Amino acid sequence: MENFQIRAAEKKDSQLVLDFIKGIAAYEKMSDCVTATKELLEEFVFDRKAASVFIAEWEGKPIGFALFFENFSTFVGRTGLYLEDLFVLPEARGKGIGKKLFQAVAQEAVNRGCQRMEWTCLDWNQPSIEFYLRMGAVPMSEWTNYRLSGDAIAEAVKK
Repeated sequence: MENFQIRAAEKKDSQLVLDFIKGIAAYEKMSDCVTATKELLEEFVFDRKAASVFIAEWEGKPIGFALFFENFSTFVGRTGLYLEDLFVLPEARGKGIGKKLFQAVAQEAVNRGCQRMEWTCLDWNQPSIEFYLRMGAVPMSEWTNYRLSGDAIAEAVKK
């Protein structure tokens, strides 16, 4: 793929990363859930290094991103990578860019010695489900995700 590259995001890319986050939120019909700001991304992603981001560019134009972070499996005793978001702009889809981003994250997992790579996918997102299956992923249908958010975290402490 000529004039295509994947690079690590830098702090100066914070607004771009936020724009991609808003793009995936719109696709997932969850725009009202985005409370992230450029400043929060600067602090948590780039200063605290809580996550890493790859940016896909075609002919110098940013067209997609992947955001991921390390987790830990007690069963295997090693780290894994959790893929939080993978997004390609609608006009750039169907060109293999999502696959290249996914493979870049998988390569990062290999480079870090990770034994797992995990993510979630909305059950209605059939194109993504089919893509992940083609990549060799196995759905973890026997697991249910749970979440505490915002004030519910502090409320759990009091129970």
